[in-house]
Amino acid sequence: MSVHGEHFEPYTLLDGDRVGRSPVLILCDHASNALPPEFGTLGLPAEDFARHIAFDPGSEPLARALAARLDAPALLTHFSRLLIDCNRGTDDPTLVMRLSDGSIIPVNRHLTPEDIAARIARFYDPYHRAIDAAIDTALTAGIVPMLLSIHTFTPVWRGIARPWHAGILWDRDPRLARLLIDGLSQDPALVIGDNEPYRGWLKNDCLYRHGTSRGLAHGLIEIRQDLLTTDAGVTDWCARIATIVEHALDDPVTRADLTQIRHHGSRADQD
Repeated sequence: MSVHGEHFEPYTLLDGDRVGRSPVLILCDHASNALPPEFGTLGLPAEDFARHIAFDPGSEPLARALAARLDAPALLTHFSRLLIDCNRGTDDPTLVMRLSDGSIIPVNRHLTPEDIAARIARFYDPYHRAIDAAIDTALTAGIVPMLLSIHTFTPVWRGIARPWHAGILWDRDPRLARLLIDGLSQDPALVIGDNEPYRGWLKNDCLYRHGTSRGLAHGLIEIRQDLLTTDAGVTDWCARIATIVEHALDDPVTRADLTQIRHHGSRADQD
């Protein structure tokens, strides 16, 4: 588990000078397994912070590689999802996990609503305000950005091997998601999930809030974690994803489609 010093920043804005210049905004909600020192290890063994319950292994280096390749800004969290999960709405019961994949999180078990509100104010809200600010800056500059959210998933879940190399999660806006699914599926060696291993509509989650609700093209990429354990793996997946995005932006018709505000609604509103 990594920690930061006294002045704990809740997020990083990578290549912030590109905000308002790039049509792509990269998000990484589970980039880090860090905790401010005063939280200790939340009562968990330190080794649990190397597991997927604490963050998405491989997501940070992939997000950084994509930001460099696409010349795009990226927003990455600095704290563990066990502290608070930025890919959940504030009304979601899994916003602060008390039990995750067999591990009880002792410090989280008896949190009061006031405790959770304090974590929202200190960690969750600054990240989401930064996303809103980046979008607003781009719109003011005349650029409608598309949102590319980077996540990873475990190769095995509850004893069952997952067959997908990657999955694309999306709701009702197909613009970016279909390009990613179709582009990655051109490689016959890859198994690409369409709303697998999770579904892509969750009320008030990160992309619902910043993509669906604002009419921005968006997609969430889930890469299997064992494929990102080496620099070569990160480079490989960065090239795959970036090539699809670059080709889309190079085509005037596709670029115009991706960089329009267009509201599609959400399946989450009917669940």
